[in-house]
Amino acid sequence: MANLTLNAVHKSYGPVKVIHGIDMEIESGDFCVFVGPSGCGKSTLLRMIAGLEDITAGEVAIDSNVVNHIPAAQRGLAMVFQSYALYPHMSVRQNMSFGLENLRMPREEITQRVAEAARMLQIEPLMERKPGQLSGGQRQRIAIGRAVVREPKIFLFDEPLSNLDAELRVAMRAEIADLHRRLGNTMIYVTHDQVEAMTMADKIAVLRDGVVEQFGKPLDLFNTPDNRFVAGFIGSPAMNFIKGTAKGNAVQFDNGGTQMLDNRFSAEDGQTVELGIRAGDLHVTDGDGIHATVEGVEQLGAESYLYCRTSTDEPITLHERGQTNANRGDKVNLELDAAAMHLFDLETGRSCRT
Repeated sequence: MANLTLNAVHKSYGPVKVIHGIDMEIESGDFCVFVGPSGCGKSTLLRMIAGLEDITAGEVAIDSNVVNHIPAAQRGLAMVFQSYALYPHMSVRQNMSFGLENLRMPREEITQRVAEAARMLQIEPLMERKPGQLSGGQRQRIAIGRAVVREPKIFLFDEPLSNLDAELRVAMRAEIADLHRRLGNTMIYVTHDQVEAMTMADKIAVLRDGVVEQFGKPLDLFNTPDNRFVAGFIGSPAMNFIKGTAKGNAVQFDNGGTQMLDNRFSAEDGQTVELGIRAGDLHVTDGDGIHATVEGVEQLGAESYLYCRTSTDEPITLHERGQTNANRGDKVNLELDAAAMHLFDLETGRSCRT
């Protein structure tokens, strides 16, 4: 196990800057997930930690030791790639032992480590097969096993489940989380899937355009997002946003209607804002509310989703338990749970929380 510290880390490719001064501390034993849209810099940041990319400026430190100029092979890290990167001509056993053999580790210790990893990952019946004889999930287990036998200080995962189907992704998420609980090692995991981030992480770093927008525990990011981007990225379905203007202790919506604000928020009179509300914190009401038209309905049996649009062309998703009688084209009034709402400055995107 090891701490990892990033101090003002920058990365540029010539004049193009892709990482903009990231500061972060990942504590020993944490499962930290880097999440964000494609092109946000999360994989580049992981490769800089691994030593596969040079650092333009700043420091990467493992247990307080700066490793900027230490080769990847000497950093005590192990990386699992999206593409598995298995040797097709080698058996599973040979793939798992190959790296240790290159380190000239004694044969007895290699055998012991490979056997223990195979037992832990439940791949013992596969040890004499070649990668071409394995399913995608089995190949990913082998790639993880190859990392486990190295007994690294930190595990690095670069979108390891992207090539798997949806059902297998769920199963492999649980296996990796269970592996973390058993080993207790520090793990850093890159994904664009916020569901993976929410279900696996102790800490999440949400990246956008080479900047960390927020770093913290999953439920902290869900319940108290620092800005509109984090609010819209974390949570499924995405948070709804409704534009308006602050008027005293209320928000006047652009499409009509008013929502009172409590002392959790502070906005200047006349400030343009966006009210954020999650799909499960809205419901159809017979009284006054946000006027919208139903554009689509998903009936899933135990739950329903209504996809609506306001008169000012703002999309709103509503999640209801059970089944609904709503149909496409219906006019509805939507009432929100005031205790669950968020408020953001329209210009800066920052939260208006006090």
